[in-house]
Amino acid sequence: MRLIALLFLACLSTAAYAEEVKPSDLKPVPPPPALDPSESPDEPQVTITKQTEQTVEEYRSHGKLYMIKVTPKHGKPYYLIDDRGDGKFARQESLDSGLRVPQWVIYKF
Repeated sequence: MRLIALLFLACLSTAAYAEEVKPSDLKPVPPPPALDPSESPDEPQVTITKQTEQTVEEYRSHGKLYMIKVTPKHGKPYYLIDDRGDGKFARQESLDSGLRVPQWVIYKF
């Protein structure tokens, strides 16, 4: 009998702690400010220029040109990348750097 009374009191006490007290002077939360895509420093800016024989996409970060993607009308696209930041672009056939991270099997189920 004591166990039942103890469990009943424990349930009542947890219900009392769970009750949420709300203050009476709450104000609504203001909406977040609108994001301007030109002010976002994390996202690159892309300028697409379509010509008769090719499409050129220029990628800029913080206003500095770092990569150009050239897509010919017939053929595979290629990239011109400024690796050192000195304004000299080197041609690459793909964005794959050739770096392969070692992968080992530690445990197999």
